[in-house]
Amino acid sequence: MPLIPLKITGTASYLPEKILTNDDLAKFLDTSDEWIRTRTGIRTRHILSREEIPATMGIRAAEQALARAQRAPQDVDVLLVATNVPEEPIPGTAPHIALGLGMEKGAFADITAGCAGFLYALAMAGAMLHSGMAKIALVVGTEALSRFVNWQDRATCVLFGDGAGAIVLEHQDGPAGILGVALRGDPTKLGLLRIEAGGVRLPASPDTVQAGKHFLQMEGKGLFRAAVGMMAEATRAAASQAGLSLADIDWLIPHQANLRIIEALIKRLRIPEEKVVINIDRVANTSTASIPIALDELVQAGKVEPGQILALTAFGAGACYGTVILRW
Repeated sequence: MPLIPLKITGTASYLPEKILTNDDLAKFLDTSDEWIRTRTGIRTRHILSREEIPATMGIRAAEQALARAQRAPQDVDVLLVATNVPEEPIPGTAPHIALGLGMEKGAFADITAGCAGFLYALAMAGAMLHSGMAKIALVVGTEALSRFVNWQDRATCVLFGDGAGAIVLEHQDGPAGILGVALRGDPTKLGLLRIEAGGVRLPASPDTVQAGKHFLQMEGKGLFRAAVGMMAEATRAAASQAGLSLADIDWLIPHQANLRIIEALIKRLRIPEEKVVINIDRVANTSTASIPIALDELVQAGKVEPGQILALTAFGAGACYGTVILRW
């Protein structure tokens, strides 16, 4: 595909102060630090306290990304917010973040595509910049899934953490931009990860609450098998579209769902581990915030250089998955 000329002028991330360790979980679950680490690679996760408003995470990340881009909220033409569980069913999360930032006229919308939502939002923002619909876009991934896991189910509650990440995109002619995009979906796998109740199909009721249908449910083995193949296929397709080989990738930033999944993915793609960004041990699975948090950490560490090739890949509920390849 032709280069979509744009520059990421600001990145930022936000993690709640409260840290929950594996040993903390072992105090009320039949589990241990070793059990969790060997199966997931996770040691700690950040958890939003009950007093904190979830949208605050996205607002804080967005504010810092804008400051680093030397832009004001009024400069933003479009705000896209990727999240799985919105601040409210109506009107969602994006208007809460827009209000918190003090945006006045820019467009805003929520994007729901499982843990791949940030990549979908990034690709959409890039297309809007390329078409001339916008000049400056703000893309946020924010998630507080700790409020939707069953804290008595060790198969799921140990996996997730809360957080937010944000990037500012600006149309800018030059070599930097989006080189390849491969967005995919397999609806036959929609049952692998879901929250059954709370929507129009099964509205909240005393029965749905008592049955635990508002908790996140996951079919772990099926998800593992699907995720590795999905991300590998999408990464190859995006690289081919960009006219690149996998060896051209300087940094692979995969969705931080499970260390075993990441290890299986890089083995299948034959990408050296030193080129792979991994932070799941510290932040766990932050869903839509996973990739922007990892990207921000890489940028703030000074490890990304102009001209380098970044491959961002994710999978999630739906099943939605994909890869976006950038030249920095």
